[in-house]
Amino acid sequence: MKLIGERKFYRHTMLVALPIMIQNGITNLVGMLDNVMVGRIGTDSMSGVSIVNQLLFVFNLCIFGGLAGIGIFTAQYYGSGDDEGVRCTFRLQVLTALLLTIVGTAVLWVFGEPLIGLYLHSDSGIGSVEMTMRYAKEYLLIMFAGLLPFAMGQVYANTLRSTGETVIPMYAGLAAVFINLAGNYILIYGKFGAPAMGAAGAALATVISRFAELLFVAVWTHRNSDRFAFIRGVYRHLFRIPGPVAGRIIVKALPLLINEALWSGGMAVLNQCYSVRGLSVVAATNISSSISNVFNVSFIAMGSAIAIILGQELGAGKIAQAKEDAAKLAAFSVVVCVITGVLMYVTSYFFPRIYNTSDDIRAMAAGLIRITALCMPLYAFTNAAYFTLRSGGKTVITFLFDSCFVWACSVPVAYALAHFTHMPILPMYACVQMVELVKCLIGWRMMAAGSWAQNLTA
Repeated sequence: MKLIGERKFYRHTMLVALPIMIQNGITNLVGMLDNVMVGRIGTDSMSGVSIVNQLLFVFNLCIFGGLAGIGIFTAQYYGSGDDEGVRCTFRLQVLTALLLTIVGTAVLWVFGEPLIGLYLHSDSGIGSVEMTMRYAKEYLLIMFAGLLPFAMGQVYANTLRSTGETVIPMYAGLAAVFINLAGNYILIYGKFGAPAMGAAGAALATVISRFAELLFVAVWTHRNSDRFAFIRGVYRHLFRIPGPVAGRIIVKALPLLINEALWSGGMAVLNQCYSVRGLSVVAATNISSSISNVFNVSFIAMGSAIAIILGQELGAGKIAQAKEDAAKLAAFSVVVCVITGVLMYVTSYFFPRIYNTSDDIRAMAAGLIRITALCMPLYAFTNAAYFTLRSGGKTVITFLFDSCFVWACSVPVAYALAHFTHMPILPMYACVQMVELVKCLIGWRMMAAGSWAQNLTA
């Protein structure tokens, strides 16, 4: 299997991946700065915001999963020049986003407080359970207003990326994150005459930025209807989706939605297992994840590029080329993440010092960052395998490979170590991450089999 491509191949890959990497990178960088600003207030507010963001992460991933499955067809319809097919997939994405927002809002409204309570375990007098709960509820209440604009913004961005237009979603993301950053500075600390709102200010700034991102990407798309003919009249008959087309898409997309819901839920459960060791662990994992998210854009963007490149090749009937490119893209993703892993490891020596918290929490966060950095190549390969299988519509296989693996392997290991041992958090966290080695072997075998490569639009 050929793992190294020509210069032209890597140039094309980076043209697709780099805008996504820049957008996600800046988004997560500003998210990190948001986290740092809240962290400068104190440990309780930082922990409260962190816990709510764990719950919102599940909602966000459900949106990504619900739209991504439909995006497989968007990429292939666009690759075959079928504007009506793209229009149908856009409408289906809108309806999916609306449904998921209603369900997500209802669940968080009814069960938000007890879910937050699952993460609150006091330890050694570090942090206050009562104050952490208060900050978390205050933050969540404001964040409800941002769920729908976030979902609709992803509909437009996902459709544009699936057609190969990755620059405009990047610009929209950049505008949003800078609005968010400015809003954080003004509203968290009370600058320019605004009240000092603390954690609530961070939530309000995020909501404003999400409305701005939706406005940017939606207005641009509708103004460029000559280039993107699918957008013409797309809302005039929102429910006009041919039954056979909708059925075929739903059959492929539903496993992805379930997969993302279960996977993100699994991540939330893993963090809940870690939180059993106390509020200090919640604070440390929050610090670690804020910098990890910045570096994770390397393999996340490569995954998106893999889905787009292979999806368009499969839609154009280039099956053999897609199989060959899949191996090269996976190898390239691993190399990129070896580099980013080294950079991330270096940041562990100074990044935790920025936060207004105890030395013990800073040391714990540094250890978590180093473990994550060492595992970056593993994450890169499993992510590449996931998007390769998904590009050919093997959504049931990806469901088993991704979320089922988390619940069958990672969660039991974390639960057993958290509840039946007294293992400290760092070796416990390392043991859970090493489970990814098994997933790498499974992913390699499934990619090499080649049965994932199929044209769904033929």
